[in-house]
Amino acid sequence: MKRFQCEARLWGSPRTGGEWFECWTYTPLSQPARDAWLYHYADDIKPSLDFFYKPHTLSVLLFLISGLIYYAFNANNDVVANTKAGAVACFGVILITGLLQFRDGPFIRPHPAFWRLVLALSVSYQLILVMILFQDKHTARHLFTYLDPSLGVPLPEKNYANDCTITWQTVYDQMDVFVVAHTVGWFAKSMVLRDEWICWILSILFEFLEYSLQHQLPNFAECWWDHWVLDVLVTNWLGIYLGMKTCEFFACRQYSWRSINQIESYQGKIQRGFEQFTPHSWTRFAWGPSKTIWNFLAVIALIVFELTIELNAFYLKALLWLPPPHFINVLRLFIMFLFCMPATREVYQYLSDPRCKRLGYHAWMLVANVATEALICVKFSEGEFTEPFPRNVIYFWMALVVALIVYAAAQFGLRPLLQAQTEEAARVKAD
Repeated sequence: MKRFQCEARLWGSPRTGGEWFECWTYTPLSQPARDAWLYHYADDIKPSLDFFYKPHTLSVLLFLISGLIYYAFNANNDVVANTKAGAVACFGVILITGLLQFRDGPFIRPHPAFWRLVLALSVSYQLILVMILFQDKHTARHLFTYLDPSLGVPLPEKNYANDCTITWQTVYDQMDVFVVAHTVGWFAKSMVLRDEWICWILSILFEFLEYSLQHQLPNFAECWWDHWVLDVLVTNWLGIYLGMKTCEFFACRQYSWRSINQIESYQGKIQRGFEQFTPHSWTRFAWGPSKTIWNFLAVIALIVFELTIELNAFYLKALLWLPPPHFINVLRLFIMFLFCMPATREVYQYLSDPRCKRLGYHAWMLVANVATEALICVKFSEGEFTEPFPRNVIYFWMALVVALIVYAAAQFGLRPLLQAQTEEAARVKAD
């Protein structure tokens, strides 16, 4: 007979002060120690609509098999149409399987099933990326014509640095879809990272990346005032400001939830219904890059990873010939935001929770997604960018790497040594 242990407590990180609730969980004592940290994310109130919180696995399975039977025996002789329908059905099976069978992530609003569906979508996206990776760039570009016949043609090169005189007309000419994308994008990044300093570092570093890569991507060539005024000080600042204010709002809220059935007034019930689409709780992120060498390296890795996500968007667009306002680009940005929300939360837990022994599922899949995107960009870049990197670009990034190494050596090596020597001298003097 197996013995079980159970616990329910409020756990807080001694480093960050963040806290989250552990619902009652039962774990076999014989289970390997590496899984001892796992706990169940769940709402601590009885749901008002029990129907939506029951698995319905058999019902959905019968519905899925019935749908497959219907479409399997009603297919036509059009190879392209059948292939499209088969691909949609394959991804539908993956999404339904993930919806029912994947483990719940760190978010439970508006419903845990929604974030299981997001994880299944990440798996589906990874399969698409792997399929594209195994094609050559000409075949990959042609495949997109089956989604939209207007694709598959080279993109016109747009340069934003043709006229850098500051007039109303030149400023107006710079206004395009990227202005709105900058503000919305930095609002989303602020919600994901929950750290104003990291957002500002990313904002400035990306402008330097645009300077460094404009010989490969002509649309990175911008006027100085476009880089530092319109982008950094206007659109990026607005997005970061609004995002951090939203984070502060959620962090300052009192989270005490009641079931809709426990609320008497109709106005209160309606308000509670809308609040179902807000966070169940909120954890402040304190990454602490100056505290330990591991925190410092983790923040560096986080910044590099985020910049890779940004660059992948521009290189995939250029290499696969996808116009900026095309729905595929917009859809990728939206699903990346959905992937990053729970993934960043899991990364933060992995770094701050001493019991957390492995990376969460959302974070693991996001790393796979971004790495595969980067591989596609590297593979398809062969023969596309023949101009070498300017020497000043190489020198700049080398100097930045050296500065980071010097800072780490001083902060985590020299400073503790000097503090220890000072304390020892003070103790000797006191004796």
